Amino acid sequence: MRVGIIALLQESNTFIPERTQLGQFRNDVLAVGNEVQEVFTGTHHEIGGFLACLREEHIETVPIFAARAVPFGVIAKTAWDELMSMMFRALAQSGPLDGILVAPHGATVSEPEPDADGYWLHRLRSSVGPSVPIIGTLDPHANLSSRMVESTNALIAYRTNPHTDQFETGVKAASLLVRTMIDEVQPKQCAVFPPMAINIERQETAVSPCSELYSLADQQLRDSGVLANSILLGFAYADVAEMGSATLAVADNAPDRAEHLAVELAEYLWQHRAEFCGENISLNEAMQRASQLEGAICLLDTGDNIGGGSPGDSTWLAHALIQRHLGPALMCLVDPLAVAECERAGVGQTILLKMGGHSGPLHGAPLETRVKILDLRDGKFEESEPRHGGFSVFDQGRIAVVQTESKLTLILTSLRVPPFSLKQITSCGLDPVAYRVLVAKGVVAPLAAYRSVCQHFIRVATPGATTTDLTKLNYRWRRKPLYPLENDCDWHSDSSSKAFGMGSK
Repeated sequence: MRVGIIALLQESNTFIPERTQLGQFRNDVLAVGNEVQEVFTGTHHEIGGFLACLREEHIETVPIFAARAVPFGVIAKTAWDELMSMMFRALAQSGPLDGILVAPHGATVSEPEPDADGYWLHRLRSSVGPSVPIIGTLDPHANLSSRMVESTNALIAYRTNPHTDQFETGVKAASLLVRTMIDEVQPKQCAVFPPMAINIERQETAVSPCSELYSLADQQLRDSGVLANSILLGFAYADVAEMGSATLAVADNAPDRAEHLAVELAEYLWQHRAEFCGENISLNEAMQRASQLEGAICLLDTGDNIGGGSPGDSTWLAHALIQRHLGPALMCLVDPLAVAECERAGVGQTILLKMGGHSGPLHGAPLETRVKILDLRDGKFEESEPRHGGFSVFDQGRIAVVQTESKLTLILTSLRVPPFSLKQITSCGLDPVAYRVLVAKGVVAPLAAYRSVCQHFIRVATPGATTTDLTKLNYRWRRKPLYPLENDCDWHSDSSSKAFGMGSK
């Protein structure tokens, strides 16, 4: 048997005016054919799970195409057209396939196709016909669409946020595909779409309110006829018709059972909807809380969440830390111009430097102060442990490490890198334990790395392109009504929109 592998992953923030270009995929992953296997073999990514399972099952692997870019703006039309050309040209050259494993993100948006994942999955189904099983993985931040569900036999989302189970999810999907190809099971899937936007602050899966929801999902899996279930938490920064939460269940040759399970999860979400609203701790309140805590503190800069597409140059917390004097503090700022200025001055020099705030007033004014240049170096590093997103190789470009007179240390980077690994700090020769306050430009994703050095986490509702206050975002295309943006909306599962997978109805 021959199994193809296709992946296209990017979280697209439609509130960022800049577009994601093809070069941003080349800087991360843009692989065709055997390059896919070379990039992902031995990784913690779901494609690593695909490869490992197929190898164990002695199934011939046919790597076709994989592309991934760090979250940013909508994919430009020229880039999208080239990605689709590469994907389907490689598919045409792959020969006959008995099954296909796919890894869409679920929150990818392109200029010509807002439901980007639904588009390429539908096109894939049209290309291979109804008899070839297509099974894949999803990021739980997917804005699930009916077209994604209808084009596939089964989809399985990661179960953790931070996403540390991607490899395991890939193995589950590949194992289910093998069982489907040998006619051991016949997966039938159903998705339900309750009208809810779950605030990203409330999406940490190991704690309440998500932990109780996932406990219910785990109980469903005890039934031997249930093949998989998933909770799609949604991605609020993609203003598309599919924006919002969804639930999905897969049962063995029992579409009605899959529907019942997906409805049960959706009804739980709806009944507990108020618990999934954000706290929105203001900057002043966050600093006040931090001043009263003992031990190391991580301030999560939610408005400048690089993992949600933000530019990474917000200065709101930098200004606040200088004013409040909470002790030694460390944060990263994306600022290639400041790095170049430090390169010209040299290590050991003290200069007046303007840092951050280049993306506009939404992310704060530039921080202009005297700094001592502590280090200049290349910003590449690797992470061996499972971390959010399955990333293992990182490139920050050239970096400068500087320190202000108030003991705020800044790692200035030339490229955007989300704070998924402490190696971002230790690779610069810095010890994260030496600081009372660490700033991470994220919401939930940094926890997997920062838990080992921080006793307290405060999610700070800073302004920015990834603000946790969804009322500040100018939506035009999202579905309506959507709680809590429409507080008085009502929903009943018997009248909900549902989507069924290939052959389920």
